[in-house]
Amino acid sequence: MDFGIFTFGELSRDHTGAALSPHQRLAEIIELAKLADQAGISFLGLGEHHRHDFALSAPEIVLAAIARETTNLRLSTAVTVLSTQDPVRLFEQFATLDLVSGGRAEIIAGRGAFLESYPLFGYDTADYDELFDEKLRMLLELRDNATLNWRGVHTQTISGMDIAPRPLQGKLPVWVGVGGTPASFARAGRLGLPLFIALLSGPQRFRSLVELYRHTAAKAGHDAAALPVGAGGHFYVAPTSQKARDTFYPYYRAYFEQNMPRPVDFFPRSTFEDWSNPGGGLLVGSPQQVVEKILAVHEVLGNSRYMAQVGLGGLPFAETARSIEILAAEIMPAVRRELGVSSSA
Repeated sequence: MDFGIFTFGELSRDHTGAALSPHQRLAEIIELAKLADQAGISFLGLGEHHRHDFALSAPEIVLAAIARETTNLRLSTAVTVLSTQDPVRLFEQFATLDLVSGGRAEIIAGRGAFLESYPLFGYDTADYDELFDEKLRMLLELRDNATLNWRGVHTQTISGMDIAPRPLQGKLPVWVGVGGTPASFARAGRLGLPLFIALLSGPQRFRSLVELYRHTAAKAGHDAAALPVGAGGHFYVAPTSQKARDTFYPYYRAYFEQNMPRPVDFFPRSTFEDWSNPGGGLLVGSPQQVVEKILAVHEVLGNSRYMAQVGLGGLPFAETARSIEILAAEIMPAVRRELGVSSSA
């Protein structure tokens, strides 16, 4: 199994009402990326948001900075809100990132649970799905053709123009990020694209959706068994379960009360505990508990990548770094042993 981390770069306020500045948060993200690369974690994703409480409105620029500070880490969005992007510009940026990084760029494209980019860039949420569908197909055409002929409805029409530069990789990886909409799983399968599932709840509710994805892929002529599935969600690990829960709860509460698409007035400890228990979607606890949850996700979904969303709610840098170190040193080898995979895989 492949392991990664991702962050949205949120700027949560602490109990005093203070928050990190965007300058500080971006500096921390670059340092965490360097730590992950040195620890042997293989993937970093940065989310795209356009609100005052997030530092990552232009993740590709931060990824380019990280590319010069790392060696092996694969660099991606998590996710790109493709519906409100220009696919041509996006492809050019990630082809350039691929060249700068020595062939380590990826894109995870999604429709976006946060909707602020639609009015900001002049799009109508009434076209939410149609925009994504057309722009995803256009992005794949850009990936596959150095000269583009394209007739758009929600996008521009292009007649035989060069698409440059081309990435170092033969084919720039494009994943589809999904929540829980069946049509999104079916679309990814029909196009034969890798799938990333955001697990805000336990994996069981996604079992039938992954089956739909693979069935649709096979029906469209793709090798369904070979298509990668990634899964991930909110993550924090500490030496003991009690320390993990006691440390993380105030920050997780701040995340839900400040940084969600629709912040809640109060996030109770009882809900946090329920989500942390076996079967829940929140991976917080001791290393052994987290190993067991990752294995449970794999048993249900058959995923080949797990991505941990780290540093939520203003969790201090040192705590996030320690959690990443435990992920790399203890959890990754244990999961791979259980799956019968070499720890160097």
